[in-house]
Order: sequence, then C-alpha cells, then structure tokens
Amino acid sequence: MAVALVAASASASRLLLTTNPGRFVGCRWVPQRRGSHGSQQKLRSSVSGGSVRRKDSCVVRAMDQVASGKVMSPSAGEKTDASSDAESELLQAFYAIPSIDKAWTIPSRKGEGGFDVVVAMSQVNLPANAKRTFLSTVYIPETTAATTPDYHWSPFPFEISGASLIVPSPSGAKVLIIRNPKDATSPTKLEIWGPGQLLREIFVPSSVHGSIYGDGWFEGVSWSQNEEFVAYVAEEPALSRPIFGQNASTSGQNSNGALEAGNWKGQGDWVEDWGESYSGKRRPVLFVANVSTGAVQVVEGIARDVSAGQVVWAPQAASSDTPQSLVFVGWSSYADNFTTPRKLGMKYCFNRPCYLYHVEAPVPGKEPSNAAPVATKLSEGVSSAFSPRFSPNGKMLVFLSAQAAVNSGAHNATNSLHCIDWPADGIISGKRQIRDVINVVQHAEEGAFPGLYCSNLIANPWLNDSSTLLLASSWRSQQVILAIDVESGTMTKVSSSESMASWNILGMQNSCVVAIESSPTKVQSLMLGHLASGDSPVKGGKEWNWSAINVPSLRFAAKVETAMQSMRYEILQVPAPMTDPLKSLSEGSGQPFEAIFVSPTGSINPPTDEARIESIPPLVVVLHGGPHSVSQTSFSRNAAFLSALGFSLLHVNYRGSLGFGEEALQSLLGNVGRQDVGDVLAALDLVIGNGMADPARVAVLGGSHGGFLAAHLVGQAPDRFTTAIARNPVCNVSSMVGITDIPDWCYVEAFGKEGMTNYTEAPSVKDLSVLYQCSPIAHLSKVKVPTLFLLGAQDRRVPVSNGFQYVQALRARGQEVKVILFPEDLHAIDRPQSDFESFLNIGVWLKRFMQ
Repeated sequence: MAVALVAASASASRLLLTTNPGRFVGCRWVPQRRGSHGSQQKLRSSVSGGSVRRKDSCVVRAMDQVASGKVMSPSAGEKTDASSDAESELLQAFYAIPSIDKAWTIPSRKGEGGFDVVVAMSQVNLPANAKRTFLSTVYIPETTAATTPDYHWSPFPFEISGASLIVPSPSGAKVLIIRNPKDATSPTKLEIWGPGQLLREIFVPSSVHGSIYGDGWFEGVSWSQNEEFVAYVAEEPALSRPIFGQNASTSGQNSNGALEAGNWKGQGDWVEDWGESYSGKRRPVLFVANVSTGAVQVVEGIARDVSAGQVVWAPQAASSDTPQSLVFVGWSSYADNFTTPRKLGMKYCFNRPCYLYHVEAPVPGKEPSNAAPVATKLSEGVSSAFSPRFSPNGKMLVFLSAQAAVNSGAHNATNSLHCIDWPADGIISGKRQIRDVINVVQHAEEGAFPGLYCSNLIANPWLNDSSTLLLASSWRSQQVILAIDVESGTMTKVSSSESMASWNILGMQNSCVVAIESSPTKVQSLMLGHLASGDSPVKGGKEWNWSAINVPSLRFAAKVETAMQSMRYEILQVPAPMTDPLKSLSEGSGQPFEAIFVSPTGSINPPTDEARIESIPPLVVVLHGGPHSVSQTSFSRNAAFLSALGFSLLHVNYRGSLGFGEEALQSLLGNVGRQDVGDVLAALDLVIGNGMADPARVAVLGGSHGGFLAAHLVGQAPDRFTTAIARNPVCNVSSMVGITDIPDWCYVEAFGKEGMTNYTEAPSVKDLSVLYQCSPIAHLSKVKVPTLFLLGAQDRRVPVSNGFQYVQALRARGQEVKVILFPEDLHAIDRPQSDFESFLNIGVWLKRFMQ
C-alpha cells in the first residue's frame, strides 16, 4: 500500500495514514444496494477493483465496522435483520482485538543492562480477507524482585506488508524479511535490514527455487553464528513442462524463452505432494544465502527421497579448517510404519517418521574444495526427531520426538525429549549416542506431570546456564511453561499456578522470559518472568516472579469488555464412564478426564430457587478435532463471541485428548464413535445434574473429528440435543478412506493399533463394513434435529463430498439442513472472511433454535 500522507496527532498517541481513496470515501466503504435473507441468511461479499459489491448485509456491515469504527445505518428502502446486524457488530468487535503472534528478544542498544522485545501482532482485515501484521518494540529495563519495571514502548507500531517471514539475527543487529513470489515465475525476495537501512536485497529467480516454506512445520530459517549466512527451506524449482505443436521437435521457444507461434505447453507428469495445505507445493529443499554477496546455493548431499525442513546451523568449530555445517529434519516420501508407496498427509500428523541429519553447508559463490557432501543420519534408532536446538555453549543438541505416535499410528501422542552430546571439533563420525531426557508418561496421578505435549521449541529456549531449557506444553486442560534441566532430566513448572489460565512462551533474554497468558474470559496479556534468585529454577527450586507488560495496542470495544467481565469459567473433573462392564480399563484410561465450563452470566453456581432455573443459559457443547488434540483454557474470540451472545459453553476433553497421559490417549484407538461419544454424554450429564445447564436447550458444535462427534451425538442420542453444527465433519469413514490424504487415520481410529498392519490402499468389503459402522452415517435414520454444515471445497483431509453425502441423506429424510460452502477454503476454514461468516451464521443459527 502506497502511503500518501502520514500525520501524528498533537499528543502523539495516534498516527493517521491516508491513501488514494479510489472507490472509498474517507475510511468507510461506499454503501451499495444489499439484500436480506432473514436470520439464516447466507453471507457473501467480494472486493474488486477497489469497490465492494454487496451481496448480503451482515458481512459488509461488519466491514463498515472495521473501516469506520461504527455501524452504518441502512439506506432508504434497504431491508435489514436487526438480530443478525447486532450479532455482526458484536463479532466484528471481537475480530478487532489484535493478537500477539510472536516476539523476539534482542540486546538493547541502550547498554543499560536491559533488553528490547520486538512484538509481532496481527489484526484481521476483513475487507482484504487477510491479516495486518505490525511490529512494536518495548524496552525491558534490568529488574530485580524488589523493583517494578518501567516499560518503554516505541511511539507507534508499524505494519509489515507482504512479508512471509520475519527473522532477526542472533545479535539483533540485522533482520531478514522474506517476501514470497505472487506467481510461479516471479523471484523470491530476501531483504536484509540493519539499523535504519536496507543492507542487501537478494532476488532469487524461480529457476533456483520457488517459495520459501513458512508453514510452521517444514519451515526453517536460521542465521549462522557469525551472521554471514542464512540457511532456509524452499520449494525445489519446477520441472520443465513438455512443449507440443508445430515446432515441438525443436525447443519450441524463441531466444527470450517465449513459446513460438503454434506451440503450447503440456502438463507433464503428476508430482505427489504432502496433502492438506500443501497442494501444488514442491519438495522442500535446503538453500544457503550469502548475506554479503547475495549469492544463493542449494545444499548438496540430500537424497531425492527426503523432504528437508527445520534447518539450524551447527556450532562453529574452533578450527577454521572445519567447514560450517547444518542440522535438519528429513522425512522420507514413504512412511515405513505403513505399507504404502504414497506420501501420506503431513499437516497435523506427527506419526510420520522423521530423522535428524547433518550435512556440510556450502559457501555460496565458492567452489567446494572437498568431495561432494553426503547428509548423515544423527538420530538412528529413534523413529521421530524434530525441532533441533543447540545449547548456547554448543555442547548439546536437543530435539523432540513423537515416537509414541509413530509406533501406535495415532496422529498425535505423548512426546519425549532427547539429547545428543556435540563434539567440540564439530566432526561427526560414527553413530552418536542419544540420551533420553523426558520419557513418555503412561499415566499420572492427580496433579502430577502428565507427559510432554509440545510440537516445537522457540528459536532460543535456553537460560544462561546452557543446561536449562524452557518450553510450553499441555498439562491436562491448560498449557503451561516448563523448565527442564537437560543434564539431570528434572522438570518444574515455570508459569504461574495461581490461575487456571494457559501460557505460551515467546522469547528469553538474560534468564528473563517473555510469555503470553490468556483464558476463556481474558484476552492475551504479555508477561515478563524472571528468577527471584539464582540461575537455575530446576536445581535450586527457585521461584519465578511474573509481571504484566501493558501493551498499548491491545485495545478493544466497550461491548467486548462488558461481555468479558461477566463471564466465568472452571475446569470440571468428569469420571470416566464404564460403558462396557466387561471391558478392562488401563490405569490411565480409567482416570477422570476434564471439561471446561464457561458461563456468560457471571456465576458458575446453579440457581437455588425454582423461579431462577428457567433463566439458566442455553448450553453449547464444543468438541475439538483430532481426535488427539485438546481444548485449552486460552482465549478464543469465536468462543468468547458465543458466550457474549448468552450461551454457556462446555469444552469436553474426552479420553484420547492430549495432556492426560499416553494410556488415556491410546484408549480411544479402535473405539471412536463409542468411547468418545460416551465421554461427551457423561460430561453433559454432569453439568445438567449440577444444575448448570437446561437439558431442553443443548446444542453441539464441532469441526473435523469434533464434527464427527456432533453428528454421532444427534444420531445416537437424538433426544438430548436441540441442534447441531458441524464444520468439515467426518460423516462416513468408509467413503472417506479412498479419497482423504490420511487413509491411515481411518484404519487406526477404527481398528486400533492393528490398523497399522491391516492398512491397505484397496480396503476389503469387511474393512469397509467396520469403517461404516463406526461412522455417524450408520445412525442417520435416528437424527431429528436441524443441522448447520460449514464445508471447505478445497479440503483434502475430509473432502467435501463426505459432508455432502450426509447432507443429501438428511435432506432425503426431510430433515432441516443448512449448508454454507466456502469455495477457496481448506480443512480449517480459517480465511478471515470465511471464519467470520462461519461464526456469524453459527451465532444466528443458535439463537434461532436455542433462545
């Protein structure tokens, strides 16, 4: 966006940026004619050529909120739905709340013992169907337990437009901004910024590589210790396509590379990708860029069968003769825990075998002096190794492992932490010994450590002692920050235990921790933690002091603040039901699971008199997907929106959820559609029995496996629910198995661990029967409540045909069904406008049937 004018207010508390208005009037959209379709209206909007074509009232009215800060009155002759308009206003107010995405800690240039924190925040931009990312910097002075910090923020945050990744250097003296190409032929741009200026701009043509991976899984961008080189992961260049036509026998192209008249390009061979969210993405490959010269070179020695990611630089050896090297994670195209030649879907799937590799790093622009490098496997004997991190002193390489998931076939499970002692000379020879630091916890007593549930480590997770590592992990229904002494394997909880909120770690500097705290009733707070005394919170059992860092950008509307102030929540313990008396439960799977109950009324205590019982808010049972995921006590604007509409929420962490030990998680394999359904009904019985919910007004809402459960519940317990809402639900596993990118999920969840050996690309009639019987469609004839479906047309995880088969079967039985199809969305349906439209419709639907 080209800025035409920048003006600060007299108080310097606000900054005004103006642009050429085009079809805009000031900062609000030109009103155009719109139509209304009642409380169940299907919302659509489109932006083209700087104008807005209004196809419905609610989404555009919400866009007006974003642009002008207030609601536009309908023009003369326009029809409007007051209910949906009010919900749109409320939802857009929640969407206007900025979120803290990342933070980097760097030494302060003031030289006074403190440090700077660069905070990356984002805010939804509904008209553009995107997010705005902006940076703010706060100075953290040197503090002690007896002092109150005085934080100093930069005057204004500034937006970073078009950046795919932002990666500061270790010293904080430089920052790399990566801008991926908008089309297949444009170059990728790497910008190296220093204090107050652009140091170098590197344009990498598409013939060298495609887009740089920034997906959070293959993603890996790493500065060398001397900050002269950057290693990163990008798509390998596209294969040349065949040319057909009059001159196909020659090159078919002129000297400029353009096709000669009468010729055209064919499609060439199909190239397999990694499934959901990776459609059309080519194999991830490692590259190194020379910051000084701008030269870029591919890392040699990696087998074609290996997809590389999560690269980090190995410690620089003392001897200048030893070349610099890289450590990365590699995934084979053919997972050896399932018998299949295909690439199984990667997104959200931790049961894909992967290993750590070590390889010599090239010096771009310089011919190698030695023989061609060959990548060496470091984690032999451990079938899963990811998120490698070196200790500051270079003596240890730690990594996470999801070996329990690989061995059982579950897509996620309890993780473990391991360590490799790194040689001082940097020379790797022979098999390296792997030391276990944190093992898988099978079951835990009440209040005890339930196991490690962490998918990645921050870039620098170490305290100054080079031995204590900090990470965020699920602990039952909360997320907590843990400190782990890598040498001894001892562990302690770092985040405050005074509340039931959830925490996430962002960065560390000088043994201080920058983190986020939030809860279902409290938006994100930026927190600073430091040790009361000593250097090790594990060995010395030291306490941490926490204080809030006020973030000027975290402002929200009065209506949001009012709604949030009246909300309360608690974590409920739900006894595990024994649905089959003959079934013997393991110790871990027989322990209670949890549910998070959120009340919109300011009280979680049941009414005491008969007159007030009728005032109990309607209840929405909210179910997470996976199924091996977890609902946490963290802030969600969509959940808070539903609470603000007057609904109580019950987030059920049924057995099989993360954070409760491995035995409880594994108990669900082979029992989906039965055990998880029984657990949800047990949690519902608990809140109804305690007078916290009205049994006549209960809805169920879920996505993916949560949608699977929602459909199961209204089929198996049709009299317990008023309505159901399903986002990309699994409705028929027997038809899904042949078209999903994760057919292994179908087998393991339906058959249990035996599904790993039963797995086949051509299911038998017997197998299909088992898959059908565990599906919601087997109970379709009993469904009697209206259902809202939200489907992403580009979903490869649960292809849209699965949902539509169930929808059409319900319609054939005369059931009321509403479907909203999002043509460009994947499984998550998380594009800003799609997410907004989804939950606005959910709110309208719930109010129609529940209030």
